[in-house]
Amino acid sequence: MSTLARLQSWYADQCNGEWEHSSGISIESVDNPGWWVKINLLGTPLQGHSFIEVSEGVDAQRFAISARWLSCHIAEGTWHGAGDETQLERILTTFLSWVESDGV
Repeated sequence: MSTLARLQSWYADQCNGEWEHSSGISIESVDNPGWWVKINLLGTPLQGHSFIEVSEGVDAQRFAISARWLSCHIAEGTWHGAGDETQLERILTTFLSWVESDGV
């Protein structure tokens, strides 16, 4: 199954008539240039699960310090994945690999 199909499937599984109205997934471009993916975990089986932060080419504040960079972490119930313009699929597969390895 493709990355996009896997993400669509996870999203569909969360939709319960309420979650999708105030939560969800956003994918934005950023001016570094790059991508920022935000996935609200509140009300999902992932809420409260631990995630090992991924940091490549970023400083302690998660700002890019090289041309190729990636940062994935959870903050306040939201999974954040950000990376340079070549990293969108890797951001999504990082999230999905966590989902699939956690069995939820």
